[in-house]
Amino acid sequence: MKITFLSPGTGSYYCGACMRDNALAKALHRAGNEVEMLPMYLPLSLDEEVLEGALDKPVFFGGINVFLQQKSAIFRHTPAWVDRMLNNTTLLKGAAARSHMTSARTHGKLALEMLRLEHSHLTKELEKLVAYLEANKPDLLVLSTALQAGMIRTLKERLGVKVLCFFQGEDTFIDGLPEPYCEGVWQELRERLPEADGLAAPSRFYAGLMKERLGLADVEIEVMPNGIDVEGYAPTGRSGAPKIGYLARMMRAKGMEVLVEAFIHLRKELGHPDAKLHIAGTATRENQDFVWEMQDKLDRAGLAEEVEWHSNISRHEKEEFLGGLTLFSVPVLYPEAFGLYVAEALASGVPVVQPEAAAFPEFIEATGGGVLVPPGDAEALARKWKELLERPEEVKAMGERGRRAALAVYSVETMQERFMTLAEKLVSGVQ
Repeated sequence: MKITFLSPGTGSYYCGACMRDNALAKALHRAGNEVEMLPMYLPLSLDEEVLEGALDKPVFFGGINVFLQQKSAIFRHTPAWVDRMLNNTTLLKGAAARSHMTSARTHGKLALEMLRLEHSHLTKELEKLVAYLEANKPDLLVLSTALQAGMIRTLKERLGVKVLCFFQGEDTFIDGLPEPYCEGVWQELRERLPEADGLAAPSRFYAGLMKERLGLADVEIEVMPNGIDVEGYAPTGRSGAPKIGYLARMMRAKGMEVLVEAFIHLRKELGHPDAKLHIAGTATRENQDFVWEMQDKLDRAGLAEEVEWHSNISRHEKEEFLGGLTLFSVPVLYPEAFGLYVAEALASGVPVVQPEAAAFPEFIEATGGGVLVPPGDAEALARKWKELLERPEEVKAMGERGRRAALAVYSVETMQERFMTLAEKLVSGVQ
């Protein structure tokens, strides 16, 4: 089967949806399918080897072009060589690093225009994508996020291609948009998403949440947990003081402040003598003030020397980081659609302590590799850490159990099999 992924890039930091697309695309290619990934907005930024040929593909709806075309009619009629110059990978990455091109606060208008493409200032960009796909027509086009649903109608009418659309945490982004864009985006999604041939969500929780938010009770959403390339994830030796780890974007919404407060409570109030906190993940310019605030809070508690920070780590560094942990927590404060970092920690044999909310109970149900605590409760999180750290044999057994299950349930090979079952049904038209 010929399959094309349209994957929004981030340019300057690692993106979970991009990594999901890349791992799945490579697995599909290994299974004998013809697969390509086309970046949108910004270049792909991944911590692992990219699908062969993906870095040579043009960026569609390039962030600089889109921004300028919104602002001025002149750029809606520029020649192709100007557009190619503005889509230069280095230029796009530089712009992404210096601005908030992916910020929900400032892109309400763009989000809505992308869902009303036929009537927007971006028709030139849409025509470029149509022309490319006409020359390289896939059997199945995969949209990485529901926020790309504005192109479904045109692509199906012009190309007759089957379209599968993934959900991946759109509600938080949309709810952060100012009005009238927030409600406008929700309304467009209600109208556009049923036009897809298939919809898929990474968890039962998120499928249910989006059905409710969109009012699409009769629309089927396939539950397809994200998969990871499990090679390299393994325990790497855990001698010395216990290490509690966090691996996600360094931001308040991911619960990093809860994590820091829990660690202070564990060491100061509960009296654990030597536990260490290891924090890793993406730290963008807009996150830096928050990171400094957390570092200052730890310093004032006298615990700055007990915490290690690792920003923007490579795939190998991530494997080493996770493999050396004792426990893992990302106490997210919003309705997380999946949490790829949990699958990575479980595959590394690390028990997880996560909020009893969103998609996290499904991880525990599927693997037995962790426990749940009340969301947003730093003291409860600290107590659970202490309880587990006092039972090392139980922690070891939990980690081994979670790893065995994760390697089966959350491997990209398992996702590839689920994906192909759905893809074959969509392409053949069999219900």
